[in-house]
Parts: sequence; structure tokens; C-alpha cells
Amino acid sequence: MNKLSIKGDWKTIAGKLKQKYANLTDDDLLFAEGKDEELLGRLQKKIGKTKEEIRDEISKL
Repeated sequence: MNKLSIKGDWKTIAGKLKQKYANLTDDDLLFAEGKDEELLGRLQKKIGKTKEEIRDEISKL
């Protein structure tokens, strides 16, 4: 999986991620079309998981 697949409303997904990882901020979770690698990089630095782990986690929310 190369692209980040987001099901549903990103605001809802971002809220769930913030609940799970208290150190995430709104700026960390900014999502812009075509900027998924940038978002994954920010999340990777904050939560210490691989990009693939983050993709999997987001797809399950």
C-alpha cells in the first residue's frame, strides 16, 4: 500500500488518533490532498511507529 487510504471523515479519524496518542496536536494531524507522506512522517516522529503501521492503524479506525 503506497497511498494512505482514509475511510470516512478525516476529522473523526484525527480525533480518535488524538485520544489514543495524547501528544498529537492539530498541526500534527493536518491532512492535505497529496500530502499523505508528509502527514505520515509527522506521525512517525511523534508516535514512533513505522509508516506502514500508521497506515494500518488509520485504515482500521
